[in-house]
Amino acid sequence: MAREWVINDYSGYKGLVLQQCKPQNAGPGEIRLRIEAFALNWGDMDLMLDRYSFSFNNFPARIGMEATGIVDEIGEGVTGIELGTRYCTLPYFYFNKGASADFVTIDARYVTPAPKNLSAVESASVWMQFMTAYYPIVELCKAAPGKHILATAATSTAGNAALNIGAIFGANMIATTRFEENRDYLLESGASHVIVSGNNELAATLRQMTDGHGIDAAFDPVGAGMIAQYSSALARDATIFFYGTLDGIFPQLPIVDMFQANATFHPYSLFNYVEDPQMQTKGTAFVYNALEDGKLAPNIDRVYPMEEYREAWEYLSQPRTKHGKVVIETGL
Repeated sequence: MAREWVINDYSGYKGLVLQQCKPQNAGPGEIRLRIEAFALNWGDMDLMLDRYSFSFNNFPARIGMEATGIVDEIGEGVTGIELGTRYCTLPYFYFNKGASADFVTIDARYVTPAPKNLSAVESASVWMQFMTAYYPIVELCKAAPGKHILATAATSTAGNAALNIGAIFGANMIATTRFEENRDYLLESGASHVIVSGNNELAATLRQMTDGHGIDAAFDPVGAGMIAQYSSALARDATIFFYGTLDGIFPQLPIVDMFQANATFHPYSLFNYVEDPQMQTKGTAFVYNALEDGKLAPNIDRVYPMEEYREAWEYLSQPRTKHGKVVIETGL
């Protein structure tokens, strides 16, 4: 029998249960992966508390959208994928078909070959963070010299990826963090400037760091506690890409500041871009090329065995002095 981690209600990661299961057969248009490794993401944490961009259809339900494994079975109608090859899942609206298991069946539209020269653990760590940042930073904001982009909570994997990617394109990347000890890490990741939270003059500081221009975009997963602090520093036609609620509260928008800047509030989900075949191709091509050229690289903090999935979540929930992805190895 195979194993799977499931939750039976929206009680969070402490309600996770490891149980035996029978691997589901691949249906039409699907493949089955024998999972080697899967990654933890903050979105999974929100999903386990029913405050994410989708809810489960029923319980018990698996968590997880980012995994690497060996193609074990191919469903009817799937072409171009061979048994025994290593593939990665792409983040998508997975509902009850989460990857916290020894096997997962997945629509073949949402898989991609594992990057060359990366291990299974490394391959499971790159898609969510880099593709989450790619679309708003590159496709929508058009990062380039002269563009000023704010990344809040910049030590998060997606926030850090935004710094990495924005720096590749020469944008002025401004990072926020709660702790002074993160400054060097963020500068090394591509930040042009770092602001430590608690700065009561955040908007004025942003104006200074952009030579009075203001920020052209904000890549913000924080929630109610952050937007009003920087909204008066929005440049003309700026966009706020809002992709999470780390403080647990949806924001009340600073309408006056947004009127004055002709700004846009863009609730952003990577999944919508993965579901667009043209955009998905652009995103995966960028990640493959950047990894091959050494412009992006996996950053793994810790690896846990399958049996310690709850312990991995406990670790991720605490303040950390290290940064990077937390990944589970199944041992298969």
